[in-house]
Amino acid sequence: MLLFGLCYHLNVIHINMKSGFAVLVGRSNVGKSTLLNTLVGTKVAITTPKPQTTRHPVQGIVTKADGQIVFVDTPGFMQKSGDPLTKKLTHYITQSLQDIDVVIYVVDPTREIGDEEKKMLQIVRGTEKPTLMVINKMDDKVAAKYADFYRDLSKDFDETVEVSALTGFNVDLIVRWILKHLPEGELLFPAEQFTNLTTEERVAEVIREKLFLRLREEVPYSVSVQVEEIVERPDGTIYIKAVIFTSEKRYERMIVGRGGQGIKEIGQSTRRELQTISDKKIYLDLRVETDEYWVERME
Repeated sequence: MLLFGLCYHLNVIHINMKSGFAVLVGRSNVGKSTLLNTLVGTKVAITTPKPQTTRHPVQGIVTKADGQIVFVDTPGFMQKSGDPLTKKLTHYITQSLQDIDVVIYVVDPTREIGDEEKKMLQIVRGTEKPTLMVINKMDDKVAAKYADFYRDLSKDFDETVEVSALTGFNVDLIVRWILKHLPEGELLFPAEQFTNLTTEERVAEVIREKLFLRLREEVPYSVSVQVEEIVERPDGTIYIKAVIFTSEKRYERMIVGRGGQGIKEIGQSTRRELQTISDKKIYLDLRVETDEYWVERME
């Protein structure tokens, strides 16, 4: 059963291939996930206006005739003391900087350089790997009023490029730069594969995206999604059973909504997207449970 179609297939591969890992890092809401999706050419990471949408490092795979890049998207860096989730996500960031080949540092020129940016810079400067600074969101030069502040940091990086993940402007320059700095090696993944996520994980991410888009304030950060079953029925319908875990009963009530309207709307928007992706009819069996320890169980 194939819920998510393959993105592309390459028939020609050069003999002297290059391959390796490129990690995307930066503070929250700089557009790393949008950039990853644009680089890969399909949606592999969820995107919302809220910070720290990404939970686990997500890999997107780009295969060209002369090499393969495995991009690792990381949670956005935030400084919030005493927050178990933020501590866990910060650990993921530092862990993702290990055993990679190049670092892609993404910045947002619509916002001033603050304490979080300075701390993130310290983390990046601690690596000896080739580093590329990507000044994102350059599709709106008026909004990107702090671009010069980031250009002044160029001396700390091997190279700097200005791009728009939203429009695709100059994104190809990132791929070219990375391929120049990767070691020679065979493909790490099949040429047609474009993410490391399983079908269950991708479905869970779509559900979580809808939660972030619908719910306000702290509620989305209290949830985790687990897909328990995906089955294709004889009539071609795909049955998906999933559970939303939240840390407190009050959040459970907010997610379910009055008369179950909240969970119904989340299920409807999830089902619409999955049907568009798979071109199959989706039956989504979605429920909410309270589990105050789900953050501690994150791998």
